[in-house]
Amino acid sequence: MADKFDYDLFVIGGGSGGVRAARVAASEHGAKVALAEEDRYGGTCVIRGCVPKKLMVFASEYARVPEEAAAYGWDFRPGPFDWHGFKGKLHGELDRLEGIYRKLLDGAGVEMFDQRAVIKDAHTVELSDGTTKRAKHILIATGGAPVRPDLPNADLGIVSDDIFHLEQLPKSMLIIGGGYIACEFACIMNGLGVEVTQYYRGAQVLRGFDEEARGLVAESMRDSGIDLHVGSNIVEMTRVADRKDGPQPTASDASMGASTLDASAASDDGDVAPNRSGPIWVKSTNGGEKVFDTVLFATGRNPSTKDMGLEDVGVKLGRRGEIVVNEYSQTDVPSIYAIGDVTDRVNLTPVAIREGMAFVQTVFGGEPTPVDHELIPSAIFTQPEMGTVGMSEEDARDAEEVEIYCTSFKPMQTSFAGASDRVLMKLVVSKETRVVLGCHIVAPNAGELIQMVGIAVKAGLTKEQFDATCAVHPTMSEELVTMRNPTRTT
Repeated sequence: MADKFDYDLFVIGGGSGGVRAARVAASEHGAKVALAEEDRYGGTCVIRGCVPKKLMVFASEYARVPEEAAAYGWDFRPGPFDWHGFKGKLHGELDRLEGIYRKLLDGAGVEMFDQRAVIKDAHTVELSDGTTKRAKHILIATGGAPVRPDLPNADLGIVSDDIFHLEQLPKSMLIIGGGYIACEFACIMNGLGVEVTQYYRGAQVLRGFDEEARGLVAESMRDSGIDLHVGSNIVEMTRVADRKDGPQPTASDASMGASTLDASAASDDGDVAPNRSGPIWVKSTNGGEKVFDTVLFATGRNPSTKDMGLEDVGVKLGRRGEIVVNEYSQTDVPSIYAIGDVTDRVNLTPVAIREGMAFVQTVFGGEPTPVDHELIPSAIFTQPEMGTVGMSEEDARDAEEVEIYCTSFKPMQTSFAGASDRVLMKLVVSKETRVVLGCHIVAPNAGELIQMVGIAVKAGLTKEQFDATCAVHPTMSEELVTMRNPTRTT
């Protein structure tokens, strides 16, 4: 007798990728679909990532407005930042967006379970209330979660999920890490008036991005007042009684446990929530000692696959717990697929959505559709922003001989106001084919700019086709089509 299924598709995870796949499979292909989400609909991007972070970026950028406006003849009087007012409106917006996600799923006929789900076999999931559901296909889209380092008292620090729930802004903050999350929050908190120190163990922040571009970002961060230390890491931390130098453990430190913490704020990685009462003394690898109000660990994210029963049913996991899939997002178990950050391929929201669409087209549309992970534009929302698409100069020159077209200058708007800000426009060009292999922008609104340049790079346009495009003047981005002579050949 043929298997009897409750659903054509069961999706585990209500983030952007999972919701898109569930909704399209149901509404456009008539599939019977269910989705389980143990936390909030919208996932990392909407609830604890891209959206609230970008709103905080906007908030932090207003700090410079009064000074810059004065140079243009306006008299704006700066005032203190109202964290409580902003935080309330921020969470109201997140509630609104979550409601939209739920409405979209409901409108498509997707049955929703607000519970954790685990895999029992190739076609069966078990919900946290003990009920089981059978599906012809299972899609895992559980995303990832921030991790804390293996360090005594690491629970004293917060992770990126927690930063949107701070009761009040700290006076000082130490940020550990040098990736885009660490650098973005360093700029955000600095803009909101927090004294920010950042430690990164590597030689330069934003590892993996173009060396010249990340160098300018680091320089700009320091110029803005961020105390950035590379080649540094944290080796010891403890709660202290006051802000005087040196460790002075409070009486409760020796027996600190979950009972002293706010369990309602527990982080997604399963750790207890940080104890935020009292400053934290920190010792670094270079021997420095300092006391901070808050320590933020931005030291990476791991795929959320823990205790899901995946390996028990034959799903292969990688070294970091990521689900191993083929080009069609299919696991070693033919009926089980995975998309998004849980696969640790390209951890970006639009990529998860693209992977979800490719999965639906493959499984329900009858058209096997591999996921295209080539030439994906991305942005880092530091201040200034970095936008990038294609190969860095370093990667390109390892592959072939390239010409570099690059310029750095003071933009008109801030230069007029007497600021020292600099921007960067850079093209990496194949000497043999003349194709633009990469573009890197460090400038205000670089994220907006790189979206448009990404089309040209994805299309494989040549440097001469860039040159044949008339400039829009006066703009920063006109430099991308007016750089006639290479600055170097490598």
